[in-house]
Amino acid sequence: MIKVKKPFVNLEQLKEITKEYPTPFHLYDEKGIRENARKLHQAFAWNEGFKEYFAVKATPNPTILKILKEERCGADCSSLTELMMSEQVGFSGDDIMFSSNVTPKEDFELASKLDAIINLDDITHIEFLEEIAGIPETISCRYNPGNNFKSDNDIMDNPTEAKYGFTYEQLVEGFNILQEKGAKHFGIHAFLASNTVANEYYPALAKILFETAVKLNKETGAHISFINLSGGVGIPYRPDEEPADILAIGEGVRKAYEEILVPAGMNDVAIYTELGRFMLGPFGHLVATAIHEKNIHKNYIGLDACAANLMRPAMYGAYHHITVMGKENEPHDHKYDVTGGLCENNDKFAIDRMLPKIDKGDLVVIHDTGAHGFAMGYNYNGKLRSAEVLLKEDGTTELIRRAETPADYFATLDI
Repeated sequence: MIKVKKPFVNLEQLKEITKEYPTPFHLYDEKGIRENARKLHQAFAWNEGFKEYFAVKATPNPTILKILKEERCGADCSSLTELMMSEQVGFSGDDIMFSSNVTPKEDFELASKLDAIINLDDITHIEFLEEIAGIPETISCRYNPGNNFKSDNDIMDNPTEAKYGFTYEQLVEGFNILQEKGAKHFGIHAFLASNTVANEYYPALAKILFETAVKLNKETGAHISFINLSGGVGIPYRPDEEPADILAIGEGVRKAYEEILVPAGMNDVAIYTELGRFMLGPFGHLVATAIHEKNIHKNYIGLDACAANLMRPAMYGAYHHITVMGKENEPHDHKYDVTGGLCENNDKFAIDRMLPKIDKGDLVVIHDTGAHGFAMGYNYNGKLRSAEVLLKEDGTTELIRRAETPADYFATLDI
């Protein structure tokens, strides 16, 4: 029997929603977002200074950011416009973590103006930041340990191939230089694996960073006030995958904290996270309509959405579950490639996917698009980016981003 995912909206609701908002659009579940944020805080409640900095890049929408701000989250920004959006929502000071690379001058200027916590990606950025805005009293550095990153003897990723971060030797040198320039409080940050549902990932990463923090404190005398475990905790895109257990993950980090930091007298270190996919991924659907059927060497179903609305399948070959609304209990006895209308053969949401018979006009839900869905959209072929709609806790809906129009597409041209 084929396992399925259940949408957070039913056919009757969706029919009413599409009367007001034509497909395609991204739909977000406010209730699920809030409950998930509260569960994350529960998992790390043992750490007095814990803070989640939501990765704005995952879902850059002011309404979503406001919801997360209400749930005690900060904002993790990586660009000028993400900083600007976060400022408009009301984030400032240490509610913003600015983590970027190959950073333009203007980005550092605004981050400094907002008193954001700046997370440096490279040792040369120390001098660059000093020339632009000076060195703040609190600053963070990104660590790249190199080699393979292992958890329980399984290789999870290869940091040596990543473009991010300082080597350990550069951290020592950088901390010393920064202290000479007036920095008093330090953070360490690392991102060593992407989208893993393994409960061991965060505890294994924490162990590396905690041990690094103890060494750095001894070698440089720097006061390390926080350790940022970054993102990487993933979601189960496939219905047969088990989700990460955030409560077990939080407990694993706590054990590493008590084994490594507490004996070193560093029990005042705050734990930060900057999750995006975990926070939003399951709470977004791309809603589309089947508009064409084509039968040649294969059977194709064409949607009014395309890779411009959800790039992950085309870019990574990523799996996203598909529900044909109203046909959840019908036999999955038809094999389809589910496609969009771009002039690119990789514009496919699914390949050889067993689904119920799909008829033109059927509403289709593509799951787990709440993070890196709309955010990765683009205008190739002149395609226009879709609307974003919030399904509120009371069952009503709110348009939180209108769909683009041809006027938007031509707005930067003089024709």
